[in-house]
Amino acid sequence: MSRIGRKPIPLPKGVEISISGAHVVVKGPKGSLERDIHPDLSVKVEAEELLVERPTDGREHRSLHGLTRSLLANMVTGVTDGFSKSLEINGVGYRANAKGKDIEFALGYSHPVHFPAPEGITLTVEGTNKVTVSGTDNQLVGQIAANIRELRPPEPYKGKGIKYEGERIRRKAGKAAK
Repeated sequence: MSRIGRKPIPLPKGVEISISGAHVVVKGPKGSLERDIHPDLSVKVEAEELLVERPTDGREHRSLHGLTRSLLANMVTGVTDGFSKSLEINGVGYRANAKGKDIEFALGYSHPVHFPAPEGITLTVEGTNKVTVSGTDNQLVGQIAANIRELRPPEPYKGKGIKYEGERIRRKAGKAAK
């Protein structure tokens, strides 16, 4: 058995789950999330806990068991607490400005870079060099943070660019002087 897959997901108060076939909808205080799961797996609600069960011990069912449980646990966490990722901007003249819901970056290019906030994501700017991406969907929060980092990834010589908070950049030595 999958160690992750067989763990029950505790349902906090205020979280409602509706299951119709392979479609699961999770509603909570911060919003609603829905996902289609693999039709072979079954999801049950028993005694304020969500259980994921697989039909066989085949390779595909074993791998989908833990994955499905993790995705459903992230949905429950998202509608109760939410997810967030912080990004830091390093470099002379590199900064971010909030323009309504969107963000405008100055990243050393000849033009400002405009980044629109998709639906369900909140972008906040703290100071001029810290951006926080938050929302209920863990995958969407991570993807938007990766898209922002991709605008100017950190370079190894001076460390300039956009990096995740706590990320360590491997630095390289420059040219040796003669």
